[in-house]
Amino acid sequence: MPIPVHALAHRPLTAAAVAELVALPAVPQVPDDVDAMDAELQQRGWSWDHELVCDSFRTGYGHVLCSDGGNPFGHPDARRFLVFGELYPLDPDDESMTNGPWLYDLMDDWQQLPGWSGRRPCTDQDCEAVLAQAAQAVTEHLGTAPERTILSSVAVVTGPALTHRIWRTPTHALVLGPAADNGPYGFLTHLQLSCTPLACGPRLPPADDEDGLVRWVTAHVDW
Repeated sequence: MPIPVHALAHRPLTAAAVAELVALPAVPQVPDDVDAMDAELQQRGWSWDHELVCDSFRTGYGHVLCSDGGNPFGHPDARRFLVFGELYPLDPDDESMTNGPWLYDLMDDWQQLPGWSGRRPCTDQDCEAVLAQAAQAVTEHLGTAPERTILSSVAVVTGPALTHRIWRTPTHALVLGPAADNGPYGFLTHLQLSCTPLACGPRLPPADDEDGLVRWVTAHVDW
């Protein structure tokens, strides 16, 4: 039976957005001073965004991106996270819905972003449909299907068990799936594509090592 979710907001991921994310580690580094960053953002059609995710940016494709150190340009050892969906998972321990009103307001903030849409209530299958569409975009850019596909667990993220898909480039791991919301509110769940150095974790475990895969995913997607 599909697990209910209070609300879902998302903006479809595209192959062009994936290409931009994957290219960021190798672009020329931009100094951390405000003027240099402002110039780079203007050139790319990006903007600052400090409300939806702490110390993040709104990309020209309308997604929310954050990175280690707050500077995503260059820095091949930094981790980058591109958020293209946000969900308010059902909390079976919150029967009184004490979190409901203010979290719905936050979901409205996501849903009202340009190009984003929302649904409430929805199901885990609705979330999986968003992830499947995003996976097509990653596959289109990389030209290959994911190497591993696993269901998330409570060890990775709160909410329904959703699919994680894993690709690798020669230097980076690309992990598509749900991720814990580490700020500013802590009760929602991101749907994101992470681009993190392969060195964040050990070698990719075999497909039948579910516990090892969970540890590997956690090492590469945790903020």
